[in-house]
Amino acid sequence: MSGLFPAQIWADMFGLGLPVLEKVLRPWLVYIFLVVGLRLFGKRELAQTNTFDLIVLLTLSNTLQNAIIGEDNSITGGVIGAISLLVCNYLVVRFLFRRAKLDRFLEGTPVLLIKDGKVQQRNLDHELITLSELTAAAHKQGLRNLEDVDRGLLETGGSITFTAKDPSPMQTHYEDLVKRLDEINHQLRALQTARSDRQ
Repeated sequence: MSGLFPAQIWADMFGLGLPVLEKVLRPWLVYIFLVVGLRLFGKRELAQTNTFDLIVLLTLSNTLQNAIIGEDNSITGGVIGAISLLVCNYLVVRFLFRRAKLDRFLEGTPVLLIKDGKVQQRNLDHELITLSELTAAAHKQGLRNLEDVDRGLLETGGSITFTAKDPSPMQTHYEDLVKRLDEINHQLRALQTARSDRQ
């Protein structure tokens, strides 16, 4: 086995290039930076409402990769870094689970973008979301246009959710079709009954 895998290959794959404590601390510091940074710069980055937001997220992850791994590309270092991130996230979520006020402070609160069918332009401007981006988000959720929306929220996780008007135009159209089909079915039965009576 050692002939197939020389000692240098094993050392390159599994030998740590940095102290273990540094491998643990680097992901934690980057995690804290991202939590604070995304909180300060708003939920728009998470919502990825346009191409530029996606580019920022992709570039951010690539930029911070080196900060997390340092000069160590070993499998062991990667595993330690990944475990550190998972443990850090678990501890933060566990800590915030019963502390609703602190959780709201860190994550923020949902932002009302549409209320009672009316677009809240001030909130859109504050979150730097354009009307066309809001309309595109509504289309992704199967709504034809913003007139079909009763309520729209920018959630703390960055997603935009919509509540359709009740009943929605689509639902009204569907119910109208069902009603007409029932009427046609009733008329067909009446014709069949009349025909059988004649025979």
